[in-house]
Amino acid sequence: MFDVYITKAAKYLPNEAVSNDEMESYLGLINDTASKARRIILRNNKITSRYYAVDKNGKSTHNNAELTRNAIVQLFDEDFTPQDLEVLSCGTSTPDIFLPSHAAMVHGLLQNKSVELNSSTGVCCAGMNSLKFGFLSVRSGNSANAVCTGSEKVSTWLIAQKYKTEVENLKNLEEQPIIAFKKDFLRWMLSDGAGALLLENKPKGSISLKIEWMEAFSYAYELETCMYAGGDKLENGDIKPWSEYEPEELLTESVFAIKQDVKLLDEFILTKGAESMKDAMDKNNIKSEDINYFIPHVSSNFFVEGLKKGLVEKGIGMSDEKWFMNLSRVGNVGSASIYLALEELMNSGKLKKGEHILLSVPESGRFSFAYAYLTVC
Repeated sequence: MFDVYITKAAKYLPNEAVSNDEMESYLGLINDTASKARRIILRNNKITSRYYAVDKNGKSTHNNAELTRNAIVQLFDEDFTPQDLEVLSCGTSTPDIFLPSHAAMVHGLLQNKSVELNSSTGVCCAGMNSLKFGFLSVRSGNSANAVCTGSEKVSTWLIAQKYKTEVENLKNLEEQPIIAFKKDFLRWMLSDGAGALLLENKPKGSISLKIEWMEAFSYAYELETCMYAGGDKLENGDIKPWSEYEPEELLTESVFAIKQDVKLLDEFILTKGAESMKDAMDKNNIKSEDINYFIPHVSSNFFVEGLKKGLVEKGIGMSDEKWFMNLSRVGNVGSASIYLALEELMNSGKLKKGEHILLSVPESGRFSFAYAYLTVC
């Protein structure tokens, strides 16, 4: 087995930062009416700026593959060129197309040489899953290096025009033309961007991060779906997939919109998060005092105090000075968020050799959790 090091981190955030007051200028008004939920959601998530790969006309400036490529190319230099790349592992919740895979589309833009590809799907853990594939590849000796990414292009899923047919259908049914909260909620939570990490079997440069271990957990065996797209939830908790809808229903019911069961989220995301983190730390004999920096991906600052409480109850509480987050400035970028936070810390000049970093990523899709423990070298 080989040691695995993150030797370089990069990010790509498209266009200019978008303030809270500008959001509807980019995403548009549903039924020409300002969202009643927007201010409440923003007050709770405490995000003050984010990035969209669309202009104010809702026209794309980049697709997901382009965002990812733009992050990856920043990893290349004279010591690591596109021709040196061996494994490309890409995670996302929002691929541009169903087929081919997201990694294949990114590789097509790189135009370098034949490499091994991996595409990880899911929600926020897709980025961690792509990282674990690269970690295991280098650790096993399958490759000497891997580039791993997390990226999202969600803005075009959220623009008002995508809900136009559903609103018109509600009007025809003489219902109030208001999009359900499970859809409107996420319009004010999610944004675009990409992060990339270079993994190698030797440390390099002034700072490298050794990946000591990675752990992942799923509670899908006992909990129903919470966050989903391309289908809708039935009364019994099952998901009816898009392929079983009539063509016109795909539009009238906004089947492809991203939705979240907020009550289910509130009930389980923190309890299962604390439980899984305790299990990961116990398995690897890690205690809170061993950790210098704790980087949790949280979808909203609303959950921070609850997470702190849950960790304390499990005996793994982290003092405030250990927490490192950039959610308020960068936004919730799903599978890319943990990459964007780690990139910022790694390039901050704050890290000292011998320090330890714990990455924590929850996924509300059907409640999955992923962790990584790093040592500064």
